[in-house]
Amino acid sequence: MNVDGRLARGQRTRTAVLDAAVGLASASGLDGLSLGHLAESLGVSKSGLFAHWRSKEELQLATIDRAVAQWQELIIAPALRTSRGVRRIHALHEARIEFYAGRVLPGGCFFATTEFEFNARPGAVRDRLAEVFAAWTAFLERLVTEAVELGELPPTTDVALLAYEIDAYGIAAAMRSRLLDPEVTYRHARLGVLNLLRALCPDPALLPEGPA
Repeated sequence: MNVDGRLARGQRTRTAVLDAAVGLASASGLDGLSLGHLAESLGVSKSGLFAHWRSKEELQLATIDRAVAQWQELIIAPALRTSRGVRRIHALHEARIEFYAGRVLPGGCFFATTEFEFNARPGAVRDRLAEVFAAWTAFLERLVTEAVELGELPPTTDVALLAYEIDAYGIAAAMRSRLLDPEVTYRHARLGVLNLLRALCPDPALLPEGPA
């Protein structure tokens, strides 16, 4: 029991540290992330963090994986509780915009910050970010394909293009909301995707008439 308790406490500590790392990286990027910086922000010893990560790159990769888990928990999971088809696509985008609007992370979007930071820097961190981005794109395309198969989108729908357009609205919302009026930005992002889906769906009544 004592061993199990120590393992559980260790896992909770690791998760708490990585949550803090995701928040810091969302604002300052992964390159500025270090064990020393993280220890200082958390008020813990740097030596204690070495038990979990032996290098900056290990910490960066673990931070990416934690950001993925957070994205799955707060954005993907709620959407998957919605009916398949256009309603699920809409719910996914709404959850994403709500994540940004709720300021869950100080920098808005971990992935928008880090993918821009590392897109021209070869190495393990860039490779992992590319894998995550590819998986997200494939997930969006899968949801669009499901909607086509259900007859909620036309059979002529360009699946890859529609997924691209939906993601583009999300990325634009993450970036523009940090510099321009966030309320206007989020409204445009919501309305843009909603208009796309309503224009394509043979039964627009499946979707709301306007953003919430």
